[in-house]
Amino acid sequence: MFGIIRPCRHRLSERLQASWMAHLCGLCLALRDDHGQLARTATNYDGLIISVLVEAQAAAGHAATGAGRRTAGPCPLRGMRTASVARGEGARLAAAVSLALASVKIRDHVEDQDGVFARRPVAAGARAVTRRWDRKSSGSASVVGFDTSVLLDAAARQGELERELPTGGSVLLVTEPTETATAAAFAHTAVLAGRPGNEAPLAEAGRLFGRLAHLLDAAEDQEADAAAGAWNPLAATGTDRAEAERLCRDAVHGIRLALRDVELADRALVHILLAHETERAVERVFGRPGHAACRVGHEPGTAPATDQAHSHAPHGHPQLDPTGSNPYQSPPRHDPGQAPPQDPGAPVPPWVPQGPGFTPPGAPPPNRRNLLAGCAAWALMGCTCQLLCCEHNDPFSGERREGFCARHDCCDCDNCCESCECCGENAQCCNDCGCCDGCDCGCDC
Repeated sequence: MFGIIRPCRHRLSERLQASWMAHLCGLCLALRDDHGQLARTATNYDGLIISVLVEAQAAAGHAATGAGRRTAGPCPLRGMRTASVARGEGARLAAAVSLALASVKIRDHVEDQDGVFARRPVAAGARAVTRRWDRKSSGSASVVGFDTSVLLDAAARQGELERELPTGGSVLLVTEPTETATAAAFAHTAVLAGRPGNEAPLAEAGRLFGRLAHLLDAAEDQEADAAAGAWNPLAATGTDRAEAERLCRDAVHGIRLALRDVELADRALVHILLAHETERAVERVFGRPGHAACRVGHEPGTAPATDQAHSHAPHGHPQLDPTGSNPYQSPPRHDPGQAPPQDPGAPVPPWVPQGPGFTPPGAPPPNRRNLLAGCAAWALMGCTCQLLCCEHNDPFSGERREGFCARHDCCDCDNCCESCECCGENAQCCNDCGCCDGCDCGCDC
C-alpha cells in the first residue's frame, strides 16, 4: 500500500522540494547502508513521512544548519550529481519501517500467488528475502528504540481477520491492523525528536493515515480483484464506494485535526504531505465532480498560458489580437532574398515552424552532433538517467530540455495552490504553516 503521497514539483516551493528530495534520497541511502543494495527497492514515498516528521519536530533550524543533512555522492537517478540528503535517526527509522512493510507486501504476494510469485522457485526466493528483511529491519529499528514486531504482528492479524471476517462485517475491522502499525510508527517519531507531548496526536494521525491507505488500496484494486476472483475488503464487507469515499474523507479531516495538536518546529512540509496530498489521493481514486484537469505545460507540444488574454479565452475560440488583426492570416509579403523584419519582443507568428528541430528566427543554430556522436551521448545520458530525471541538453541538437519525468508530471495544475482552502472557513491554517510560500503556480494564496 505504497504511493498515497505523490507531491508534484509544481505544488512545492523550491525550499520544500529540496527538503522532500533530501528525505527521499536519505531514505534510499539509509536502506542501502543498513540493509544492502537490494533493500533500496523498498524506497517509497509514504515511508519517508517518518523521516519528515522526525525532522519537523526537531529544534528550529535543525535542517537549515545542516545538523540533519549530509552530502551524498553522485547518483544516476540525480543525473550523477551530488546532493544534500537527510541522515540520522529519522532516516534510519523510516528505512526500518519501509523494509518491514515491504517484507509484508512481498509475503502477501507469495500467499496470494500473484503473477510471477505463483512459480515455486520465485516464491521460495521471495520467502528467503522476507525472512532476511524481517531480521534486518528488526535489528536496525532496535537501534532507534522501535520494535518492528508491532508491524509484523499486525500483518499476521490481518490474515486472520480476513479469513474469519463474518459476511457483512464492518470494513473498519479489516483496517484495524494497518491503523495500529502506522500509529506506532508515527508516535515513535515524537520519541526520537524528544517531544513526548506529540505522541498521542501523532498516533491518532498515524491511525487515520493507515485507515486511509488501506481503504484507498482496496478501492483502487476493487475491479481487478473482482476480475481475478481475489479477496477485497470492500466486496467482502458489502461496503459501496460512496461509503468508502466518506470514510476516506473523514480520515483526511481527522488527520488535519490531529496535526493541529502536534508541536512542530517546521510545519510546512508535514502539512503539505498529510493535509493536502492525502486529499489529492482520495480525489485520484474517487474523482472530484465538476473538475477538469489542466494539462497546459505538462504534455509534449503544449505551452504554458502566460498571456492573460489567451489564458482566459473560451476553449476553441482564440483571442484576437487587440489591433484587430487575424493571427491566422497568411504571412506578409516581402522581397525574395530579403529576410523578413523581426521584432525580438514580438510573438512568433503561427506560420513560422516551431517545436523540436526548428530554430527560432534570428537565433543562432545550436551545435548539432552527427548521428554516431548523438547516439553515443544518448546512451551515456540514458544510462545515468539524465534523460528521465534531469534538465539536460538534447544529445543530438544541444537544445535545453526537461527530463521525461518533468514533461509527464503528476500535477493537476488548474490551480496548484487551491488546497489552501482545505480548512474551509479556517483557511488561515495554511498561511500560518507557510505551506504555499513560494508556490510555483503564481496564485495569490
